[in-house]
Amino acid sequence: MATNTNPQHSEGPVAKAIEQQTAKLPSDIFLWASLASMGASLTLKFMGKDKTALFVGQWAAPFLLLGLYNKIVKLEGSDPQK
Repeated sequence: MATNTNPQHSEGPVAKAIEQQTAKLPSDIFLWASLASMGASLTLKFMGKDKTALFVGQWAAPFLLLGLYNKIVKLEGSDPQK
């Protein structure tokens, strides 16, 4: 947890509510979603649906980023404990 944070700058109620709900999800869900999007993309590519395969394949990175965000929020929290 960072010790040099500004107490005047804290998360809003929407961000806190989202983080409380997403913290309930295991982080590996995002990893599996990423792998599933890559698998679906590969399947679509073999089916000749190139544009759809590219679209679905691009979901992998956002899923991994969401998983990383989820993990950081679980470990560090969004605001320092008061």
